[in-house]
Amino acid sequence: MTNAPLSGSNLRGAVDLSSLVNKPAATGPQGVAPATPGTPASPEGTVTVPSLVLNGTDANFGEILELSNTVPVLVDLWAEWCEPCKQLTPVMEKLVTDYAGKFVLAKVDVDSNPQLSKAFQAQSIPTVAAVINGQPVQLFNGALPEAQIREVLERVLELAAQQGVTGTAQTTEVAPEVEEPVEEPLPPHHLEAYEAIERGDFETARAEYRIALAQNPNDTMAVAGLAQASLLFRLQGKTLDEIRGAAAAAPQDLEAQLLVADLDLSGGHVDDAFDRLLTLFPGQDAAGRNSIRERILELFEVIGNEDPRVAPTRKRLTALLY
Repeated sequence: MTNAPLSGSNLRGAVDLSSLVNKPAATGPQGVAPATPGTPASPEGTVTVPSLVLNGTDANFGEILELSNTVPVLVDLWAEWCEPCKQLTPVMEKLVTDYAGKFVLAKVDVDSNPQLSKAFQAQSIPTVAAVINGQPVQLFNGALPEAQIREVLERVLELAAQQGVTGTAQTTEVAPEVEEPVEEPLPPHHLEAYEAIERGDFETARAEYRIALAQNPNDTMAVAGLAQASLLFRLQGKTLDEIRGAAAAAPQDLEAQLLVADLDLSGGHVDDAFDRLLTLFPGQDAAGRNSIRERILELFEVIGNEDPRVAPTRKRLTALLY
C-alpha cells in the first residue's frame, strides 16, 4: 500500500461515464482512454472501514484507493462555500447508506486537498467521481436529483462487476444502544380503575376515575377511562339478543335505543351507533336531546376524539342543536 498523494498523471486513463447523466462529453476529462482492469477482487470479498462515509485527504487517499479493489469508492469533491455541495453531499451520504456496503463514499474538501482536486480535474464543484480497481471514473458535476444519481450508481455497479469488484464494505461503527422506554407508572386511581376493569368490576373503575377527575378536572386519561368503563358497565350482563330485542320492541324507549348504540360501537359499528343517535335526536324532548348529546360526547371519548368519524358526527350534532 502506498500513501503517496495521487497526481493528475496517475489518474489518467479514466472511463468517461458523463453520458449517464446526459452531460455532453466535453464536461468529462479530456483525452481519456478506456480503463485497464486492476487486480480483481474476490466476488465474496469484504473490507472493513470505520464508516461508509470517509474524509478523503491528500495524505490518506492511498489507503482509500486500496479499498477500490474490493468495493467501488465514490468521491465527492466539495467546498464549504459551495451551496450546491450542501445540497448534494447529504444525498450522497443517504444513498451510500441505502446501498448498505456496496459503495464507500470519500468526501474531499478541495480547498484543503489541492492535489486531489487537481488529480480528479475538478474544474467545478460539486464533482462526483468513482474509483474502481484503482481506476478513476468521471461521473457528474453539479447537484442532481436523488433518482438520477441512483441510476448512475447502478451503472457504476455494472462497471465494477465487469472488473470483478463485487465486494462489500462493513463498518466497525457500533450502533448506539437504544434504551427501552420506561413506562411511567399509572397514577394511583388510574391503577385501581385499570385493575378493577381487569376483574370485571366496572362500577369500581368508574368510581376511581371520578375520584381522579375530582382531583384533576383536566385529566384527559381519566375522562376517556370513565367513558370506557361506563360503556362496559351499561353492557355488563346483557346479551346481544336481549339488547336488540328490547330496542325493537320499544322503538320509542330512549334508554333501549341508547343501549343499542353502545352495543354497535362496542362491536366496531361506530357509524351505525352515531347514525342511530342522530336520527333519534329530532324527535326527542329537551331532556331526551340532552341525553343523546351527552351519550355522543361520551362515545367520542371511547373511540378517541382524533378518530376521523368524530368530526362529521360533531358537525351533524351541531347542526341539530342550532
